[in-house]
Amino acid sequence: MRTAVNVAVQKYYGKRLESSGDLQTGAASCGSSCRPAPRSVTEALSEVHPEVTKRFFGCGLPFPAKLEGCRVLDLGSGSGRDCYAFSKLVGPNGHVTGIDMTQELVITARQYVQYHQEKFGYKEPNVTFVQGYMENLNEAGIQSDSMDVVISNCVICLCADKRAVLQQAYNVLKEGGELYFSDMFASKIIPDHMKQDAVLWGEGMGGSLFWPDLISLAHSVGFSSPHLVSASHIVVYNSELKAKAGDISYASGTYRLFKLPKSPAMSNATVTYKGTLAEFPDQLDFDSSHCFKKDVAVQVNGEMAAILQSSRFSSDFKIQMLDKQESKSETTPEYCHLNPFLLADKLGSSVKQCSKTSK
Repeated sequence: MRTAVNVAVQKYYGKRLESSGDLQTGAASCGSSCRPAPRSVTEALSEVHPEVTKRFFGCGLPFPAKLEGCRVLDLGSGSGRDCYAFSKLVGPNGHVTGIDMTQELVITARQYVQYHQEKFGYKEPNVTFVQGYMENLNEAGIQSDSMDVVISNCVICLCADKRAVLQQAYNVLKEGGELYFSDMFASKIIPDHMKQDAVLWGEGMGGSLFWPDLISLAHSVGFSSPHLVSASHIVVYNSELKAKAGDISYASGTYRLFKLPKSPAMSNATVTYKGTLAEFPDQLDFDSSHCFKKDVAVQVNGEMAAILQSSRFSSDFKIQMLDKQESKSETTPEYCHLNPFLLADKLGSSVKQCSKTSK
């Protein structure tokens, strides 16, 4: 399963980078400052061992709501920061599996299993770390239809075969399950010569996906249309790397995709949020385009209705299907709603926060 890209990335993250401060972009700083997080998430992150947090290389906050009791898989789990935060959020009846191909990072992550078990007061650990490739999850022992949520934090951009990653994530999810991930995206298609540069690839710049391509990739493996949750601009500090990138700019985007039933009824629906999620009693911001206020009926398209009806959020909504059947064009969101650069521009204060750090 090892490819030349795998070897280069393993060397970059296993040998070259000692901490997030060694990165040449502002991606990691965006993960902690550019999006407000619920109190449960900030508290969980604050309780992760500092040695684990030190080697965090993510670019977002891929922490969806309603995780209690869920089985979660973290693709490219690294030192385990997100996994340990998730281990608190899923509770003692949930389980978190982290998979990473870099031995040094897996070893680091495993050292703190007992620490976090005791920190959270669990009788048994609820986190497992495996070394393997996210392009072949079954080979690593991850069973099909076994996960409620799959997450990833700035790792898909480090993989050459992104379609394989999405297909594997789709396969291991249960029906109604969710892929919720943050990643680096490019404003243009990355030229081949940039993909050959080991440092550009290690920083995520050489392997970033041109953001519209995510839509076709998601559909090709069976996922719903992507839903953009949050975004921020990424600053390239290193002048040499900035020159190599030319007029290509980068953004961190967090998206959610769902594994819908094989033949969902694509009809408009009126949905009403019940206010049943503890941290969101008055309003649930599902993504950057869908805000559900408690007891306020909202009409949604067929795909969103199918998502709410088949996912773990089904009990939190009153859903009344309407008679009108939709065309595909009505079901698919407009591109502008999925553009992380436009959303990052809109969230101007977040962009300024991400630009504070200098190298």
